[in-house]
Amino acid sequence: MKVTVELSESEMAEILVLTGERKKGPAIRRLMEEALQQRRRAQIAQRFISGEWGVELESFEADQERERQRDQEIAS
Repeated sequence: MKVTVELSESEMAEILVLTGERKKGPAIRRLMEEALQQRRRAQIAQRFISGEWGVELESFEADQERERQRDQEIAS
C-alpha cells in the first residue's frame, strides 16, 4: 500500500542515516518496521511485568529437585 508522508528534508536525511538505507522508500519502511517491533516488544514486556504472562518452570523445577535428591542419595 502506498502512503504519502510529509517530512522535512532534515528529517528525511536523519531517517536515511539512522536506517542505513540509501533510498527513501526502503528507509521509511525500515523505520516503520523497527518502530512496530519496538512497540510489540514493549507490550510483551508489559504483560510479563503485570503478571498477565509468565514463564512456566514447573518441569524444570521438578527436574532440579530430582537431581538434588539423587545427589543427596549418592552423597549419603
